[in-house]
Amino acid sequence: MIKGSTMDDFGVYAVFGVNGPPQRLLSAEGSCRVAVAVPPSVRQVVLFSSGPWEQRLCVNAELNDTDRMPITIGKLTPYNKCLSWERWEEETWTDSVILNVTLEGGNLVNSDWSEPELILAVTEYTPKDTMAPLTARELNGKRKREQPSEDEGDMLKMTKRGEEENLCPNGGVVEKTTPVRKGKGQIKGGQKLFTGGGDAAKLKGTGEAQGIVGRTPPQSAARTKSRQAKTPTQTAPLVTPSGRWGQTLCPIDAQTAILIGGQGARMQFCKDPMWKLCTEDVSWVAAETLAEGPTPEARIGHTSIYDPDSRRIFVFGGSKNKKWFNDVHILDTQSWKWTMVEAQGKVPPLAYHSCSMFRGELFVLGGVFPCPNPEPDGCSDSLYIFDPNLSIWYQPIVTGDKPSPRSGHSACVMQERKIYVFGGWDTPVCYNDMYMLDLGLMEFSAVKTTGKAPSPRSWHGSAVLSETKFLIHGGYNGNNALSDTFIFDTDTNSWTKVTLPQLSVPRAGHSIITMDTDAHHFILEESKNVNKNPGSVSRTLLVFGGGDNEGNFYSDLTTVAVEELLAAI
Repeated sequence: MIKGSTMDDFGVYAVFGVNGPPQRLLSAEGSCRVAVAVPPSVRQVVLFSSGPWEQRLCVNAELNDTDRMPITIGKLTPYNKCLSWERWEEETWTDSVILNVTLEGGNLVNSDWSEPELILAVTEYTPKDTMAPLTARELNGKRKREQPSEDEGDMLKMTKRGEEENLCPNGGVVEKTTPVRKGKGQIKGGQKLFTGGGDAAKLKGTGEAQGIVGRTPPQSAARTKSRQAKTPTQTAPLVTPSGRWGQTLCPIDAQTAILIGGQGARMQFCKDPMWKLCTEDVSWVAAETLAEGPTPEARIGHTSIYDPDSRRIFVFGGSKNKKWFNDVHILDTQSWKWTMVEAQGKVPPLAYHSCSMFRGELFVLGGVFPCPNPEPDGCSDSLYIFDPNLSIWYQPIVTGDKPSPRSGHSACVMQERKIYVFGGWDTPVCYNDMYMLDLGLMEFSAVKTTGKAPSPRSWHGSAVLSETKFLIHGGYNGNNALSDTFIFDTDTNSWTKVTLPQLSVPRAGHSIITMDTDAHHFILEESKNVNKNPGSVSRTLLVFGGGDNEGNFYSDLTTVAVEELLAAI
């Protein structure tokens, strides 16, 4: 039984270690923020809520090291009331860990978000409700950070190939002459995520990607009607998603798309991992608490794909720090309920793979997978198929000339019978080749193209424009984020480079989709060269987020009329 509470009281409790008693951290009458010093001997922390949630939205939870760097992030909601962390699952867990817990929503008695956090020290394995605060001197000693040297700031290195594969850039280089607003608490000057040379990206696993959170690129022509997203350190609720890369944006109907996951500045996984985009008025709605059931754990490099027949979104794979996923989560967009599939068959944990929907099945190709130490993680060249009706994974028999192992590539389903695979990389090689999988014959073939092909790249964006044409935009080439745009014609196997001001910002790890949208809001606003009657429906390209090689992460939404893109060929 939990001491000091009744069944009708709302509270947030933590258990430190397998023998520890529940200790109350937050209550309806107390502070909305608390930070707890986890004893060095504790190897497991369990956080849970008890009592009615009423109007409360969620409880944000973070495990941080002494430098306030997140080890892992989680969230309690009315549908997910328990979290647990184990030291052996988190390689970055040190002997000095702080648990930060923040309550959002409801009728908070103490809702002053600017108040100092209450720092508590846990009495190990002693069933007491009181916890002694740390002194200011102790707190300052724990939070003091060492400033990186100039050399460390300019070049962050990583030695393992697998760690290289498991990291991705962020999009949109900021011109040095352009004044840039810094978020509160951020260090002046962006830190490069990748360093020079034609080799693979190099980033220290514990390093920081310092930069700007949730900002709009200065060169972007996007005109979003919602105001700019705030940094996580600001107190007002977010009205647009925070800046991020490695997320997915999945259209579910002509007016709605769902944003899932991603990672922002300082290598923090987004605390606002799920949003709903309404294209009728170009507005965002925070959507994590709208759906019942267990939401997918925070991640990047995953895939999300919508099945219009069953009206479900399938989320597969991805990575989080040094954790890898091969789970399948399904969001039913009719009941707004999450479920996690207990799938049969074998599929490895994968990140930065491609996932295509064909006849109700998921076709997963390539990606990065973890190997046991001391082997480096490697890229896959395998094709895995998931059958949702049977909840089973299987590998088909595939013939022909298949692509070499790679990750960060793109795949477009054309004419409901072919998958075109472009680019990607397998450290240190970056690709710009094209392969086609004939879904009737299950045969791969290399595509001989004409015209000016895109340069080698990975983590680019792609989208189908018509029955015979798809687009490639941006990406990362091993040195820089890219801003160029190309259209491929499957009838002639030819590339055409197009130049539009809306797509002039270098970025990688961004999301690109096409949707049938209201021309009055999108086409007349963004593409004035295209004549459309207000209220008519037109196909529109949407580009969200991503980042660059300068430590900047974006939350802008850029739109371009597909008709304008095709007219630029």
